[in-house]
Amino acid sequence: MRYIVTGVDGQLASRVAETVLAEVDGRNLTFTCMKKDRIPQDTVQRWENAGVNIFEINYDDIPSMERAFQDGDRIYIVSGLEVGRRVQQHKNAIDTAIKAGISHITYSSFIGATDPNYAHVFVTPDHTATENYLKSTGIAYNAMRNNLYLENYLTMYVMLALMSDNKWLSTAGEGRATLVHKDDCARAAAAALLGKGKDNQAYNIVGSESVSVRDLCNLIKEVSGRDLEYTPVNAEQYYKHLEKLHIPREITGDFSRSPVPFCGDDLVTTDASIKEGLLNVQSGAIEALTGQKPKTARDIVGKYKYIWENNIQNWRDMK
Repeated sequence: MRYIVTGVDGQLASRVAETVLAEVDGRNLTFTCMKKDRIPQDTVQRWENAGVNIFEINYDDIPSMERAFQDGDRIYIVSGLEVGRRVQQHKNAIDTAIKAGISHITYSSFIGATDPNYAHVFVTPDHTATENYLKSTGIAYNAMRNNLYLENYLTMYVMLALMSDNKWLSTAGEGRATLVHKDDCARAAAAALLGKGKDNQAYNIVGSESVSVRDLCNLIKEVSGRDLEYTPVNAEQYYKHLEKLHIPREITGDFSRSPVPFCGDDLVTTDASIKEGLLNVQSGAIEALTGQKPKTARDIVGKYKYIWENNIQNWRDMK
């Protein structure tokens, strides 16, 4: 059985790769990436020493995927980064996998992907289209519907607050959400890739704790000693605040001075979805798939103390 993990030069799929490698002989693994030089050299060496095949691919480059996907049996397809373009990219990857004879696809999706109530959330439509297409092909699959990543609220949002006179602005209001640690998402995805889930099922991959953004602000205030102030705002106020930080409103905007890789439309609508209660989803999927409960904010906050200790001001300087 050959397992393929795509996008291992990214933060989520690299974790999936490591989790799978801990359970499977490397000679039965293929990892793909956009750029091999984005992966630490010692990691590449360790993977290759274990027998892993590593290919550079691009979801726009079908021949590159044909080379990488050959002889594969099950594949994890991580979602692309180019919102608005990635639906076709995902279709390319799915079609190439099927043509290669792969029998099962695990896809990284988002909470509410096929629920019309989530259609206004910036990242949702691409996942909706991809899941619908995946289902239409008839291939066995699992859709891993990840909630918002917990660590983003312990890193980038903290960074923005520290750059804004300790004011943590948000459209989340007093809403609550079961935010999830990326490590837990990766463990669940690896389990599905390895056949530990049920075919043709979507899993809500969420945390075990329902928290508000105010709760997270107060947690950071407690552990950092910084006098952070949680400040609920409306959408237009948030857009203006983000623009002052050089974060463009639209995905097609200028990111050259942006401290984060997200546009205003993304930040405003995803935070607002917390206020609307859309992300306060309960699910035991992570524990069912992995045998372990998801981590809470307090469990992992210590990993990110370097943000305030080193006054990090750009996501590229994050670990």
